[in-house]
Amino acid sequence: MSNRLSPSWVFGALSAALSAGYGVLFTVVGDFRDEYGISETAIGLVIGIGFLAAFVAQVFIAPIADRGRARQLIVIGVVANVIGLLLIGFGESLTPILAGRIISGIGIGTAQPAIRRIVILADPDNLGQNLGRLLSADVFGFAMGPAVSAVLVGPFGLEAPFLVVATATALLLPLTFLVSANETQRITHQRLALDLLRSRGVAGAVVLGAAVFLMIGAFDALWDVVHEDLDTPTWMANLGITLFAVPLVILGPTGGRLAQRVGPFRIAALGLVAGAVFMFGYGQLPTGSWIFALAMVHAVTDGLTFAASGVAIAMAVPEERQAGAQGVMGAAQALVAGITAIIIGSLYESSGRPVAYAAATVGMIVLVVVGMALASNVWRRPRTRDSALSKAAT
Repeated sequence: MSNRLSPSWVFGALSAALSAGYGVLFTVVGDFRDEYGISETAIGLVIGIGFLAAFVAQVFIAPIADRGRARQLIVIGVVANVIGLLLIGFGESLTPILAGRIISGIGIGTAQPAIRRIVILADPDNLGQNLGRLLSADVFGFAMGPAVSAVLVGPFGLEAPFLVVATATALLLPLTFLVSANETQRITHQRLALDLLRSRGVAGAVVLGAAVFLMIGAFDALWDVVHEDLDTPTWMANLGITLFAVPLVILGPTGGRLAQRVGPFRIAALGLVAGAVFMFGYGQLPTGSWIFALAMVHAVTDGLTFAASGVAIAMAVPEERQAGAQGVMGAAQALVAGITAIIIGSLYESSGRPVAYAAATVGMIVLVVVGMALASNVWRRPRTRDSALSKAAT
């Protein structure tokens, strides 16, 4: 089978399309306020409720993929996401937009863990590279969302980018059936996946994954307001988001391979400690230009280490529990990102930039220590086989 039809490429394209919907939404919420009179509080609800919906789906629906239903869940999730995007795009009041966001969140939370299960099981010996490729696809899709909005909203209206992304997502779905995926080879009858947290290795990986999204929640919540308050040129603040994504896209597969080869817990901890140092630096630097420069270095270290927590949990569970494990990880990440964005924003408003970023730094370090302590019996053990996944499955 050619690489063009390999599972990681085909499902990566679909995953990118799913992420693009988020990217579009984040760039047009201001237009929703201006065009439809939706308040800032309601906009916050629209953003937040999607994460909550994805959280619920990843806990309660994602494990069904491990019962031989991965393809079905991908279809259901993609269809739900398309419907949700169309409701958001064509809605002209809070109710349809909110409903669309809930449906879209459920769809993404349903499809993404099933996609990861198929990609992991298609080539277990290269799961690090393939998960890194999925990460790159997710970041690329999210980064393309603002570009799609910038091109289409002006001449065609608010519904145009949602319609285009929904159409692209629907068109990519049939391609997934051209890919061979033995996702029903080993299945489980476990209803939920929360029992996986009894494993210290799994629990440690989930905590490290949550630390990654604590960093993301803080970074995303503060980037725009910090640069606005520091009178950073608008072009620099906007360019920073795009350029930050570039190393993540390019280095994702390399970072995944590195994690699998060296050990995902070690790479994840190293990347998170470095990220904590960068976060602290954002609170201390005097100008937006210096923050921009530091962020470009931060992006490179994230690109090399971002995939490690996902690789860690994939290597910590047997193949018949992959979707459930990825769902537990995704649910924890969505929950932590949402809570962090709220808390960090409040700290910034009440106590200022240094305190807000310092709090994020402390939170990340605490989670790294907890995660590594939980998984100490895993990452300290010498690796005696090339494929930890096959070892976990035996």
